[in-house]
Amino acid sequence: MNRRSFAKKSMAAAMTVGLGSLTASSMTKVTKDNKLKIVCVGAHPDDPESGCGGTLAKFSNKGHLVTVIYITKGEAGIKGVSHKDASKIRTGEAKAACGILNAKPLFAGQIDGDTIVTNDWVEKLYQLLRAEKPDIVFAHWPIDSHKDHQVASLLAIQSWIKMKKSFALYFFEVCTGSQTTGFTPTDYVDITATQEQKRKAVYCHTSQKPDSLYKAEDCNHALMEKFRGIEINTTAAEAFVQMNGKIIG
Repeated sequence: MNRRSFAKKSMAAAMTVGLGSLTASSMTKVTKDNKLKIVCVGAHPDDPESGCGGTLAKFSNKGHLVTVIYITKGEAGIKGVSHKDASKIRTGEAKAACGILNAKPLFAGQIDGDTIVTNDWVEKLYQLLRAEKPDIVFAHWPIDSHKDHQVASLLAIQSWIKMKKSFALYFFEVCTGSQTTGFTPTDYVDITATQEQKRKAVYCHTSQKPDSLYKAEDCNHALMEKFRGIEINTTAAEAFVQMNGKIIG
């Protein structure tokens, strides 16, 4: 069974038993023929790690290939620091985080805070994804209070359409309630075994005060992971919404 057939079969199962079926496959050995290609599209360095870092780690630990595409380099994310210097700092943090997740980092080239959705930028992400040949893509949920998150999501959706739905598209959540809203999961991944690996990746982003991503008064990802775990009767989980629907136009 080649990886495309494996992905198709796994995704069919995922529709009924959840995305976790992919990472809990009965296949005990990953070979060059059944390796999956996983891509995560995030707006800024730290978004993919906090939104689905446990899932990315679970795939890479199993032997699948993982790539993270950052739409920006987080240029506006360090108060009092120039875009140029912040870009260097946050790029370094992203590369360190990807090292922990065993993922390949790529940077699309938009500017933090000034992201846009245009035909040219859809084409840019399309070309990046086309080169990666993904089986599964994770991206931001589009209903989000952060404009850059919205842009990253829409670029991923438009690329999915442009690529004729050739990959499975799932949306992740970040800072649910304050950023991600209206999020009702269709799928879950048990990240109990990779929760600490995810945390280490998130904490590579020291410029972003990573404690804030886990504290109750801020993003509270610790509670999110626990709550999603309770929903599927495990210690910790990440939740996703699968993109479906017909291509219109």
